[in-house]
Amino acid sequence: MDFSKYRVPGATIGCIFISLVIAFGLPIVLSIVWGKKTRSKASSFWIGAGTFVVFALILESIVHNIVLKAVGTETFNSLAFYAIYGGLAAGLFEETGRFLVMKLFMKKNLTKKESIMFGIGHGGIESILLVGFTCISNLATAYILNSGMGNLLTTGLNNGKEIELVTQLSPLWNSSPAIFLVSGLERIPAIAFHICASYLVYRAIKDKKIYLYFLAILLHALMDGVMAVILRTTNSTLFTEIFIALFSLIFVIFTIKAYRKEKEETASLEQMASVE
Repeated sequence: MDFSKYRVPGATIGCIFISLVIAFGLPIVLSIVWGKKTRSKASSFWIGAGTFVVFALILESIVHNIVLKAVGTETFNSLAFYAIYGGLAAGLFEETGRFLVMKLFMKKNLTKKESIMFGIGHGGIESILLVGFTCISNLATAYILNSGMGNLLTTGLNNGKEIELVTQLSPLWNSSPAIFLVSGLERIPAIAFHICASYLVYRAIKDKKIYLYFLAILLHALMDGVMAVILRTTNSTLFTEIFIALFSLIFVIFTIKAYRKEKEETASLEQMASVE
């Protein structure tokens, strides 16, 4: 199979590059701006990032493999099972990760500003690892193909593996360039969600209201579950992204109100203490 004939359109490369900038740039800029504005610690960012890696990428993946072997591929691919199980698993692992790590490793500096930095790290590392590095891989592949050196990609592969590789890479030259832009744009509401969820879990710990932790799990499960249903039933990336954006926007509005209200409550307590 001759891979040297394939070329990736310039518009596609441009969209991949924009997504790359968003995937890496957004969490970096957010952490710098928030850190300077509130003097929150960089360690909170890295603790949040580590929490995602351990609980979402490692522990959750292990459980997925166990469940897949237990129920079989057919059941795992069922829409109802995939939406309910997938949503609950994501919510349970990520929100439990936030809860345990904040409670155990951020006792001395668990404040609302640090919870936001934690959320930037949590959502930021997801953006970098899942989208950013994929964009780098796609750009490298595009360079090889457009340089006429596509056959380097098939070195040592048999005919069956070559066909699999064509299927895997064909979106680069067959799909609309906008598809590759969506992955980057999606990181904006996704990171916003992680920031809000981190603040919600922080309030569960600070106010000793465990139901807020369960609410975080429910909201996470709801977003991921409904997202899966929309994508599977409509096959529309646009509808899926609109849902994610609206869901996150509503969450952001309520979080901002709660954040500001907490500030007012803190100020009132300080005034009462000074009067006494």
